[in-house]
Amino acid sequence: MVNVFSNDLKGDQSTITDDELVKQIVETNNAILFGKLYDRYSKKVYSKCYSFSKDKNEAKDLTQDIFIKLFTKLDTYKAQSKFSTWLYSFTYNFLVNYKNQDTSKKLKERWERLNKHDYHLASEDDIDEDDLFELRASKLEKALELLEPADKALLLLKYQDNVSVKDIQVILNIAESAVKMRLKRARIKVMKAYDKIKD
Repeated sequence: MVNVFSNDLKGDQSTITDDELVKQIVETNNAILFGKLYDRYSKKVYSKCYSFSKDKNEAKDLTQDIFIKLFTKLDTYKAQSKFSTWLYSFTYNFLVNYKNQDTSKKLKERWERLNKHDYHLASEDDIDEDDLFELRASKLEKALELLEPADKALLLLKYQDNVSVKDIQVILNIAESAVKMRLKRARIKVMKAYDKIKD
């Protein structure tokens, strides 16, 4: 993957923490330092982009677009959660908005709108997490593609990236109970989608 940011760093920057690196980048607006951040996370961001687009070239373009936008928005990181968690949220927001270019709604607004319909799920039995892990990967991947991007993003954050409910709560700035309800809704939806897919 071509790095649009120079990574010709002077001195040993490999031991600096993400938070320290972000702070230096924000203070200096230094593209060389940003290149170090790019080197640390571009493969993970590319992986997320590919999981959404299923096209290598598009995933590369999306990765570059995300990092270009990140460079201008890095000052919004407030260290309330780990930088990697915040970056995954930033990436998913970007990808959900990319997938929904027909609307200007942000991921949070989309989830809030979807959340109004959660009362339908209150009476439904939850899906056990262990049941999700036993599903066939290929079929589960197809089921995920049938979900609203916001639901897919939430499931990937929780189960692929192992982001805790507490961290998701911070990212979305909502109550823990709301995070759990959204996860429940997403699990039910993915299981229903999975059941509809023929082997």
